[in-house]
Amino acid sequence: EVQFVESGGGLVQAGGSLRLSCVASGFTSDDYAIGWFRQAPGKVREGVSCIASTDGFINYADVVKGRFTISSDKTKNTVYLQMNSLKPDDTGVYFCAAAVPWYGGSCPSPYECKYWGQGTQVTVSS
Repeated sequence: EVQFVESGGGLVQAGGSLRLSCVASGFTSDDYAIGWFRQAPGKVREGVSCIASTDGFINYADVVKGRFTISSDKTKNTVYLQMNSLKPDDTGVYFCAAAVPWYGGSCPSPYECKYWGQGTQVTVSS
């Protein structure tokens, strides 16, 4: 069974930092992309960042560029999202998801992701 488990969310003041982790288990594909998505109350789920296994492609939503950094540790089957200079608008439930197969060059949309974690809540207070 394929599972993705997020952790690292919490309550932080504006300007603070959090590091989210997404641990995969039972996942054996060589060609995939892992995306971080978030959803605020009453809003649609939006892509935040992604990393592709095939070519190492990385991208960020404009609203998080320069503040968030995605990375992966294949030895730990883990993808991280380092979030700095957090803003109240960053509040939401953060999900990691996998699109498979994926051959790089772009980030998957939520509809293209086959596997999802349960999400972790990030709350940024002003």
